[in-house]
Amino acid sequence: MPRLSRADPLRPAPPGLRSPLGSICDVLPAAAALLKVAGAIDALGLTNWAGDVRRVVVLLVDGLGWHLLSELVADAPLLAAVVGGGIGRLDELVCAFPSTTPTSLVSLATGAQPGEHGVLGFTLKLPHTDRVLNHIDWRDDPPPARWQPVATWFERLDRAGVGTRAVLPAAFVGSGLTDAVYRGARIRPTPHDADYGEQLCDEINAAPGLVYGYTAALDTAAHLSGIGSPQWHAAATYVDTLLRRLAESLPADTVLLVTADHGGVNVEPDARIDLDTDPRLAAGVRVVAGDPRVRYLYTEPGAAADVLAAWSETLAGRAEVYSRDDAVAAGLFGPVRPEHLPRLGDVVVVCAGQTAVLASAHEPPEVAGLIGLHGGATAAEMAIPLIVLRG
Repeated sequence: MPRLSRADPLRPAPPGLRSPLGSICDVLPAAAALLKVAGAIDALGLTNWAGDVRRVVVLLVDGLGWHLLSELVADAPLLAAVVGGGIGRLDELVCAFPSTTPTSLVSLATGAQPGEHGVLGFTLKLPHTDRVLNHIDWRDDPPPARWQPVATWFERLDRAGVGTRAVLPAAFVGSGLTDAVYRGARIRPTPHDADYGEQLCDEINAAPGLVYGYTAALDTAAHLSGIGSPQWHAAATYVDTLLRRLAESLPADTVLLVTADHGGVNVEPDARIDLDTDPRLAAGVRVVAGDPRVRYLYTEPGAAADVLAAWSETLAGRAEVYSRDDAVAAGLFGPVRPEHLPRLGDVVVVCAGQTAVLASAHEPPEVAGLIGLHGGATAAEMAIPLIVLRG
């Protein structure tokens, strides 16, 4: 069992953005292998550890970064027991890049890297337009099956005769992102005021197969109040209570897999740069997408080289600035399908340390008010846990 790293979590993740054990892309194939689906590969080595099972529960805790575990355990007895080696199994994985929820959720669902499935960031410019698609607000334009063409593991499991159910907030139902991620699963919508843990437990006990759950409490508290805030610690207690409730009610033939979509960092006001108030950075930029930790800059015709040079000079030591071709060649997104290339900016800016790049003229004002951020390639953002508990 790996110990929690004491290395600098703000260091960049290694080239290729892969953990020695595996990535978020490996979780659902391993779950399918546990359920004896033909052709499913267990790259995580779970089948020997777990033994014979008929049910697998996958719980995605939004924002549960590997490097946050040591701070969480004071409010989380079950997580403390896992970290201390008392129960279950704990491994370090890596999420998708950018380390943002839409990208990682699709990589989890499909087992594919972002360059293949095409959801390459929190927001992206639609090719041949100046319209920016926010994947959280996305409904049916563009059509989800065209924008994200890769089959999900929920679909593969369904074709193999294995039932899959996703217990999701009712507000998620009907969105483009829900279709892109959960195609093939039977969705059980949960009202805002419902007992989510009870509904998840009911679904687990209803039938064999795969059950998926999701909670955003920790990530929401990090964004609004900051990692380490009283609100964040209260959210940690909520998450741990949910985990303990699931663990105590698991049928004997069940394995619970708990993972995350990203970690995060707090970014102080003096570490933020607003590109729309700095003429050096705004010059030549037509459209801005991405998020404050990873910016995609779509330039005016003929301006890409000048924008690349200006950003490289202005953000030296604070960000890695790539041309689109260099970002793809560096393997940040895995192999990129040719049809997905125009979704990336002409210039790709990946913030280092605790830097963030705001875009006040291009984004809603509430983005600037977020305290905890993610999206970048540091270990604090990319490293995620995989917790395995047997019923």
